[in-house]
Amino acid sequence: MKFEHLLEHIEYKLIQGSTNIEISTLEKDSRLVQKDSVYVCIKGVKADGHHYIEEAVLKGASVIVTEQEMELPYKVTHIHVRDSRYALAFMAAAYFDYPADKLKIIGITGTKGKTTCAYMIKAILESAGYKTGLIGTIETSIGEETYPSINTTPESLQLHRYFRRMVQKGCEYVVMEVSSQALMLKRTAGITFEIGVFTNLSADHIGPGEHTDFAQYKQCKKRLFQQCKCAIANMDDPSFFDMFKETRCKLITYGFSNEANFHASDMKPVVQNGRLGTICQVEGKTSMPVQLSIPGIFGIYNALVAIAVGIYYHISSEIIQMALKNVSVKGRTEIIQGTNGYTVVLDYAHNAISLQNLLRTMKDYRPKRLISLFGCGGNRAKMRRYQMGEISGKMADLTIVTSDNPRFERPEDIIEDICIGIKKVNGSYIAILDRKEAIRYALLNAREGDILVITGKGHENYQEIQGKKIFMDDKVIVESILKEIKVGACTSCMQT
Repeated sequence: MKFEHLLEHIEYKLIQGSTNIEISTLEKDSRLVQKDSVYVCIKGVKADGHHYIEEAVLKGASVIVTEQEMELPYKVTHIHVRDSRYALAFMAAAYFDYPADKLKIIGITGTKGKTTCAYMIKAILESAGYKTGLIGTIETSIGEETYPSINTTPESLQLHRYFRRMVQKGCEYVVMEVSSQALMLKRTAGITFEIGVFTNLSADHIGPGEHTDFAQYKQCKKRLFQQCKCAIANMDDPSFFDMFKETRCKLITYGFSNEANFHASDMKPVVQNGRLGTICQVEGKTSMPVQLSIPGIFGIYNALVAIAVGIYYHISSEIIQMALKNVSVKGRTEIIQGTNGYTVVLDYAHNAISLQNLLRTMKDYRPKRLISLFGCGGNRAKMRRYQMGEISGKMADLTIVTSDNPRFERPEDIIEDICIGIKKVNGSYIAILDRKEAIRYALLNAREGDILVITGKGHENYQEIQGKKIFMDDKVIVESILKEIKVGACTSCMQT
């Protein structure tokens, strides 16, 4: 492949060498460079790719792309671009032969609900017979192939690699979560989204290495709707009008407001065979009753998105209803039945607003007791710990405080901060440092009619401690302990 092919849609300045040369690979990681690679220098939070130019050249790179104005003492092609992340996105698209142009891409952004929306939309499209790829927080799915996710939205080079694989596997559609970080870092630059979805907006991802403030966070979210043909947006969200006041694409709305194009009413919590679910009536551009195996109002909001997408693609109500009825998402209000008539709910809620919404939803099912088990991540804002402690102490009958991802902090210090919030509202709590033992305590002490909510980890299968990721999966732990309890009960019965 000629290097000049990668430059078709970017502005650049040739500092030395020639663009009319053959290249092998396109890389942003100097460790992956090989003979005749193009090495793009990216400035990251922890490292600056410009510092690894010599390593890349020694490994055989024939092209160096920089955003710093500098002279290189090497016999390589050197081009300068204003923004190397932006340039990389377009170069990656060209390198993989513009696979995004061959797919109908549905991008979902918002503070909450992205993952569940993505799985609901995928379920509807696949039920209608469309082969659909998925890129998100939990995994990337391409037919039978699945790849664990590092970021909610991959770096542009990996993103276009996935798109090409999806084209090769015969996918027609892609449903992907688009994080504010990805938009800020230009990972999706140059992609035209068939549909862009806005779920909701609340303060999150604000701090060192993320967004400087809420205004910047919101502004980054807006970028998606400058790249899409049609926007599907939550009309009930307080940020709706600000988000879309300047939008030029087609706009479809959803919510509980009768003014929305797709609106829900008569929402009721249901319990069937010990499983928590929700039913409602959807009206507007379609009319249908909907039943979900996902509890709560946010499940309805997510379903409205999926219904709007389904109707946009002329999929029948019957297919939409059946697909939604059977959707469940790992670590997103995921239900597990306890041994003594109680219910366990696993969820990713890891900030104050998410925990509050989840506990409020669980109260709608009128549990005898609502038990909340969670921890907080280390090296993150302390205010989150105080707030989550206060919310759980106020809303739950019992809070079990434990460890999450302590990272480089002492887990005891994090727990102490959470307990400050609980004590503020005189909540009932117990602190158990070891997360597995905390879960064991909760399962052994839960009673018939209780709902036990285990939050913070969701789909994650590790704990991050002192820079190392140690295997830990809440679902595996819960199922293992429940099995022990069941075996113990059976043994006790036999002895009796």
